[in-house]
Amino acid sequence: MPRKTVLVTGASRGIGKAIAIKFARKGYQVAITCLNRQEQLMQTKVEIEDLQVGCLTWMGDAGDYESCRELFTRIQKQFGSLDVLVNNAGISYIGLLQDMRPEDWNRILTTNLTSVFNCCQLAIPMMLQKKQGKIINISSVWGVCGASCEVAYSATKGGVNALTRALAKELAPSNIQVNAIACGAIDTEMNHFLHREDLISLLEEIPAGRMGRAEEVADLAYHLAYKESYLTGQVIGLDGGWI
Repeated sequence: MPRKTVLVTGASRGIGKAIAIKFARKGYQVAITCLNRQEQLMQTKVEIEDLQVGCLTWMGDAGDYESCRELFTRIQKQFGSLDVLVNNAGISYIGLLQDMRPEDWNRILTTNLTSVFNCCQLAIPMMLQKKQGKIINISSVWGVCGASCEVAYSATKGGVNALTRALAKELAPSNIQVNAIACGAIDTEMNHFLHREDLISLLEEIPAGRMGRAEEVADLAYHLAYKESYLTGQVIGLDGGWI
């Protein structure tokens, strides 16, 4: 039986790396990408190949369509097809909307939302050929309820959630499921800017009393991908009861 293939964007560290390694442990061939952390991406590749599965690495901007087209051409050439797409690439922006420059707005929109369009649009034909596929979008609770001083980030994740629900309806007749994971506070580098006092206050707000782990996001992503499912078009909160 041929190995299945997964693409994980933004996989040099944190949630993306954990997801890539989870799928590799389950025997998937893995394509991983990032924009500029080449050394970390290559370390992830080493860890994946240590699990005796194939790994394709790609440095590029997932928000640039032509660059993404090159990535999918390479996936087709090396692995022949794609079974699972995990859209994880993303950046944050902390600050008042009134202080945000238009170029910062465009950058976060391109990285967090346009990248999802690009990868979905290019992955769908490969999945249609197999009459099955899974698309998993890594989102945020802020896309559900919004966050002060993270207006742009919240807007992009709200867009991801709406895209997930709509695309799921479009692709359900073709046996392709589309779901999103709305992450709460996950213990990754993206949240390490918090001062100790802020972290303590945050943990007091979370009923589970702790931050989530990247491996927990990876476990849920794999669960959404590994078999036939009636579950599609859902934005699943993973936040310890926070929101």
